[in-house]
Amino acid sequence: MSTVNMPRETWATRIGFILAAVGSAVGLGNIWRFPFQVGQEGGAGFLLMYLLFIVLVGFPAMLVEFVVGRHTERNPVGALKEIGGGAWRYVGWIFVATGFVILSYYSVVAGWTIRYTILGLQDGYLADAGEAEGQFVTFASGLDAIFLHAVFMAAVILIVGLGVKRGIELAVKVMVPAIIAITIGLAIYAATLEGASDAYAYYLAPEWDVIAANWTSILPAAAGQAFFTLSLGMGVMITYASYLDENRNLAEDGAIVIGFDTMIAFVTGLIVFPILFTAGIDPGDPGAGAIFVSLAAAFGDLTLGWLIGAVFFGTVAIAALSSAISLMEVVVSYAIDERNVDRMTAAIGIGGAMFLLGIPSAYDLVLLDLFDLFADQILLVLGGLLLMILVGWSLSTLAIEELERGIGDLGGYGTAWIWAVRIPVVLALFVALTLGVLDYVEFLTGPFSEWLADL
Repeated sequence: MSTVNMPRETWATRIGFILAAVGSAVGLGNIWRFPFQVGQEGGAGFLLMYLLFIVLVGFPAMLVEFVVGRHTERNPVGALKEIGGGAWRYVGWIFVATGFVILSYYSVVAGWTIRYTILGLQDGYLADAGEAEGQFVTFASGLDAIFLHAVFMAAVILIVGLGVKRGIELAVKVMVPAIIAITIGLAIYAATLEGASDAYAYYLAPEWDVIAANWTSILPAAAGQAFFTLSLGMGVMITYASYLDENRNLAEDGAIVIGFDTMIAFVTGLIVFPILFTAGIDPGDPGAGAIFVSLAAAFGDLTLGWLIGAVFFGTVAIAALSSAISLMEVVVSYAIDERNVDRMTAAIGIGGAMFLLGIPSAYDLVLLDLFDLFADQILLVLGGLLLMILVGWSLSTLAIEELERGIGDLGGYGTAWIWAVRIPVVLALFVALTLGVLDYVEFLTGPFSEWLADL
């Protein structure tokens, strides 16, 4: 392992760590990605499957990442090398690569949120769905998208470059409470709309025949969404836990993080679907840009829709920033720990490389989908699966002892957690990975090959 000359940073307060972890989890995954995944997969059936993955897979997996990070006090590459041996550092690279790829296109989508916030405050939104789609196509690609991608990435670089305490922790203490308060306020407003009752039925009442007919697509999508929204499989929770300097109750912290994250995702559905149903817009339109087109048209049809839309998209932009800083921190922490690079230098260099990788996603939506499906349904799940196998089957004693720091003797609960990791978590991730690979191959041979043929 490399000799590290720089003192390793730590969180100033417990609330700082929790808000940072919540801020990482509560981002575009909740407010941009979750609604269009629900709509694309048929409504309440996806919601049910997603919640099951959060409880049965997400929580045990988060505890694994927490104990690995706190025990090693390293980035994912260094952590996996320390606990698993030299060959396992390559699994750590999967985590680093995942965060790198995701932030490259995540920043492009975040740029859209900035554009739509400004649009609401300037000209308002177009009520006609066709015109709204044309407007989105104009904004989502080309120089405008690249410029806003650069603006957003610059903000991420600045915050991460300032450090854990002066940058990340200070930022999330402002952003996360604002996200929670505004989201709840928007949900209360959405409940007053005339389409709310039909929207709630679509969102909250599962249709079992739909689940039975589409489970092969719902399962990997729900697993990927659960890992995406909880920032698992990206190395974020390993990295953030590595900055802990006290014996805290990781199970309690994990439950708080997951509780807030799931609440925001759930409440976002209570906002988005009443707005769409009130405007008479189909929530099942596929694609990464669907939520922008559909919601913009819906806001254009509502009284004071320009204001509600600006507040909504502004909230999404803040949430995107709180998540983006965690993704960059994973790669930056590797540069600091393993390469002894100055933090600001690492942030600028890595952020610049991410910006360049994101340009294709800003060029065409098909390329954004290409990156998103690969990172979400393959890289995320693969890294998580391999880590669960290592810790669950080879390092169970170490994991239980580390989790007991700050909790005390877990007794049978520790064994139950490890067996949950060994069997249901590993099995669910293996099935999700297999289906995700098949889904990605279908995309490559379908929409992507058609895109190539049209070039």
